[in-house]
Amino acid sequence: MSSIDTLIKRSGVHDDWRQILIESLSTLDSTYLGDLLQDDEWLPGIDRLLAAFQRDRSGVRYLLIGESPYPRRESANGIAFYDAAVDGLWSDQGLSKAVNRATSLRNIVKTALVAEGRLHKDADGKITQHAIAELDKHDLVQTLAGLFANLERAGFLMLNATPVLHPGRKPTLEARYWQEFLERLLMLIAANSVQRITLLLWGKIAKLVEDMPASENYDKLVCEHPYNISFIDNPDMLKLFAAVRVLQKPAPG
Repeated sequence: MSSIDTLIKRSGVHDDWRQILIESLSTLDSTYLGDLLQDDEWLPGIDRLLAAFQRDRSGVRYLLIGESPYPRRESANGIAFYDAAVDGLWSDQGLSKAVNRATSLRNIVKTALVAEGRLHKDADGKITQHAIAELDKHDLVQTLAGLFANLERAGFLMLNATPVLHPGRKPTLEARYWQEFLERLLMLIAANSVQRITLLLWGKIAKLVEDMPASENYDKLVCEHPYNISFIDNPDMLKLFAAVRVLQKPAPG
């Protein structure tokens, strides 16, 4: 079995993506690829490297591109912005401690609450823990896994531009190994999609992706990184979250 086949198999990639990923991964330096297969120090690890592609291809409407995996083994899982160490979203105080501590995730959840009309900012322009605690949450997803399952159902594919974080290399060097992969991947996704996909570019990743000619084949929503509190007021993000309703518990069946 080739190195590329091994990566695809170990990550449980959906068959829809197999050929696209074979062509995209073929851009990687063969020595670099072989080293990844022999090294277990990097994140998220061989079994999660391509986890973003476990979903089907036909339902993809949005391509959310993050920067790189979380720098903690318990958090990195191959899906952009998904902190695998976080479970419950809520607590008696409002947001759970884990969500409240994760700035980007906290702002994403608050944006969804505002966009879905569940909360409004107070007189000081804030969304407080007390206000969140007072919400009736019976029809809301209860876990981060539930939120990301909703994102997937809404057509999100969530991957990192540099999917490997290695303790022995600077992220800027790692990114060089993957830039051609990302360019080829964007080209092939657009060429094989029946509908035009929207790129979601948050923060400095936008500059990298927008400079790629393949990005011209996509619609784009570009805004600040959700680490910034102004993300909650971004009209494009409020419109997007209002449409996808990621906090709504799915109907039974």
